Amino acid sequence: MANPSRLRAAALTTTTVLLTALLAGCGQSAEHVDVTAQKLEWSDCPAPSEAEGGGSAPSPLPNGAKWSCATMKAPLDWARPKGDTIDIALIRARASGPASERIGSLVFNFGGPGGSGVSTLPAFAGDYAALRTRYDLVSFDPRGVGRSEPVKCLSDSQLDAFFQQDATPDDGAERTDLLKRTKGFNAACEKNSEQVLPHVRTTDAARDMDLMRRLLGDDKLHYFGISYGTELGGVYAHLFPDRVGRAVLDGVVDPTQNPEQSALGQARGFQLALDNFAEDCTSKTTECPVGDTPQDVKNRIAKLLGDLERKPIPGIVPRQLTQTAATNGIAQALYSKDFWEYLTEGLEQAYDGDGKILMLLSDSMNGRGENGEYSNIAAANIAINCADEKPRYTADQVERKLPEFRAASPLFGDYLAWGMLSCTDWAVPGAADHPDVSAPGSAPILVVGNTGDPATPYEGARKMVEALGEGVGVQLTYQGQGHGAYDSKNKCVQSAVNGYLLDGKVPKPGMVCS
Repeated sequence: MANPSRLRAAALTTTTVLLTALLAGCGQSAEHVDVTAQKLEWSDCPAPSEAEGGGSAPSPLPNGAKWSCATMKAPLDWARPKGDTIDIALIRARASGPASERIGSLVFNFGGPGGSGVSTLPAFAGDYAALRTRYDLVSFDPRGVGRSEPVKCLSDSQLDAFFQQDATPDDGAERTDLLKRTKGFNAACEKNSEQVLPHVRTTDAARDMDLMRRLLGDDKLHYFGISYGTELGGVYAHLFPDRVGRAVLDGVVDPTQNPEQSALGQARGFQLALDNFAEDCTSKTTECPVGDTPQDVKNRIAKLLGDLERKPIPGIVPRQLTQTAATNGIAQALYSKDFWEYLTEGLEQAYDGDGKILMLLSDSMNGRGENGEYSNIAAANIAINCADEKPRYTADQVERKLPEFRAASPLFGDYLAWGMLSCTDWAVPGAADHPDVSAPGSAPILVVGNTGDPATPYEGARKMVEALGEGVGVQLTYQGQGHGAYDSKNKCVQSAVNGYLLDGKVPKPGMVCS
């Protein structure tokens, strides 16, 4: 079953690896420990854990420099700062330039919530080589994620079955089944991770980052947040405005929306991305293999999904491609224009009865590796969102909203609307309707919005700027496609971001790159 919150930031690393290949107990009892007195002990990085997505230990950087990893102890409960602790996994690549030009550490959060920064930063370090000339690049597994006391819910085989099931009920029996499965998943999370569930809120992660800043030896937090990482960055700025250094928020979550508004915005965003994909495919000089016109492309996709509901097709043996898995895979491919070719190929194959590529894309969204093992991105995502978000929706409320969601997106409307049930019967109450990111007195924060972003629609960048407060948020617009802007490699965007992070040059508010 998919949910709208997880769509907020899929882990693109897994997609790339999969497609290339085929085409802790919680804190020890530590009463009276002063976590601010600890010293980080850096050593060679191990291979990523199953919860981080598995794989090999990170390869050396192009200049031969090695990655280093450390474990930071943070209070399990920040209301009891000298109580039990939780281990937070960190990774670092030292600055490549002269020591005299080093600014400090640049801390990354790549989104989710639930993505492992320890496994993601090495995969994309090449994209940030310019920033490494003056910064140590640092990332981490937020609490509840990866090696930082991962939230555990279902086993791998149980997750295989869970993600195969129908997430868009069409009648009372299917609705009852969806509610039963949601309740069962959430009960498993409580059973297996009861101690950590109350302590994985974004405010907890923001306080962890401030401790991290201190232990890294920085007076200010220099920060690069992507997708959900923009929400985390905004919350940090709210809590510690005087400690914000140079910060960039890219692929911006709208901090003013409740979960329903966010899901509806995503429905519009993914529909826009689908429209753009269909237009791009049919406008090329070569024939588009999945439709003759943009509307024909969308009609054929809708027919495919309807057919899959009645009769799934072979996917990755022994699993079959269901309607839900196909929708999930299509959504994953719309995160980046780089994946549109995979979407085209996947649709073409699915029309011929082969669901392998669409299932690979769906697996990536859900954090499933080639070996059948899942990272804990899905469990952590739900745990963090449900701890953060106060609303709890009922099936009746969702059904009343279906016409509005379907109007926003005929393809993704039902899928995203029913995903609002993810926090039903969750063990921990949600903190608020939406995060507080007001940060009067903060240093300027560069807020980068992408007009074609499906997961965090462009309007969210303006809302973030307004919410941060006058004189804090500085908006940069990228007229492009995909989730986020800096990783598009657009020279204008990268020049503006690098100029700010490396030289402190704040772009003119309202700057536009295309």
